[in-house]
Amino acid sequence: MYLAKNPTAPTSAPLPKLTEAPGRRVALIVSKGGLDEVYPALILASGARQAGIEAMIFFTFWGLDAITEKKVDHLGVNMAGNPAAPMPTVMAGLPGMAKVAASMMGKKLHSLDIPGPREMLQELDAMGCELWACELAMKFMDIEAKDLMAEVKGVLTVGDFYDRTAGAQVIFT
Repeated sequence: MYLAKNPTAPTSAPLPKLTEAPGRRVALIVSKGGLDEVYPALILASGARQAGIEAMIFFTFWGLDAITEKKVDHLGVNMAGNPAAPMPTVMAGLPGMAKVAASMMGKKLHSLDIPGPREMLQELDAMGCELWACELAMKFMDIEAKDLMAEVKGVLTVGDFYDRTAGAQVIFT
């Protein structure tokens, strides 16, 4: 399980005990499939579960890559058109740069003891975070339920999503 750590605290310092938050719920929507676009939702969901907050993640359109068995281990990072990218757009758009950027980001995450997307999703499932796929996006992307990771609880319509998230904070990442 990923716990946010205080970078100034000694690494041997015990982590604070997190309190329960009965009745609090959060629903995160992931619509993009880059590492830099998926991790915010994974980290927010992890933090929510650690704080005792009910959490679910709804993956739609390109976000489905994060829960598709054949793609989850090959997520890229789109540097082209990103104003915060540490390189000029002309370089960022070169073939292979998404893979290079993803490799660099993966190494940095590893150095921070943050698991890869597959492991993070498995941990979230074990923590009780519900992972759902969007039915319309699956049809649009020609993805079948058998293509999804085992941790995915199922496929929801938009109406199902609204029913399940009644009263929850909804965050679009």
